[in-house]
Amino acid sequence: MSVVAAEVSKWALRNVSFELPPGSVTAMVGANGSGKSTLLNVLAGHLPPDSGHSSIAGRVAYVPQHKPMYRSFKVADVLQFGRRMNDIWDDDRADEWLTRFKVPRRLQIGDLSGGQRTHVTLALALGSRPDVMLLDEPLSELDPLARHKVMRELLTEVNDNGMTLVFSTHVVAEIGGVADRLLLLSGGRLLVNGDTDELLEEHVLYTGPHASKSPVEGPVVLAKHGQSQSSYLVRSGGTRIDEPWTARYVTLEELVVAHLERAA
Repeated sequence: MSVVAAEVSKWALRNVSFELPPGSVTAMVGANGSGKSTLLNVLAGHLPPDSGHSSIAGRVAYVPQHKPMYRSFKVADVLQFGRRMNDIWDDDRADEWLTRFKVPRRLQIGDLSGGQRTHVTLALALGSRPDVMLLDEPLSELDPLARHKVMRELLTEVNDNGMTLVFSTHVVAEIGGVADRLLLLSGGRLLVNGDTDELLEEHVLYTGPHASKSPVEGPVVLAKHGQSQSSYLVRSGGTRIDEPWTARYVTLEELVVAHLERAA
């Protein structure tokens, strides 16, 4: 799949290919401008790719980062809007979300805090009973405690209803213990795609004396050298190593940063 931004004569996305299993939770990670929002718009059907194709089975709900809503609408009006615009609508599901996060129905959208507006858009999306939910930076306007609670509730929706969840973020700490799949984007290209647990088992950091090559076979993701020491992050799956070299698995943040450094 390729998408070109004609106005700036450069690719927004290029050679991006992946499949996501139903009921999975996928984190789309990358720096600002890496192509995350463009890819979500393609998946949502709002932006056709210039080559290739994308397809999603079932109903799709998409919450963009800017969370567009009529500011003069009251929260109750937004739910009524959702009821009238969707062939399938679950009043209880939408209403329960607003109750859970204590969002007043009588207030206008323009009078809500950023976090409250986030909850209204999530309630609107969930009320449509989607098979796939696409979220662009959904936690950006929430405080740390609210972020944890919102993600926990979304995971409950996945487990209870079999919904597939795809969310973008540039904060790696938000995906630990949450996402079972990772899509890592940089410069409009897909650097990493896979199951997070499997990726962590494949990436091993070897540290030892200064050396011009890795001590094990396998693709080197990133190499760093000091005056007397070298380290190699290798996609090797944990090959045994002899002293004075040591080996350890990396964290998800280290994995992401290393691939981004290599791409840069």
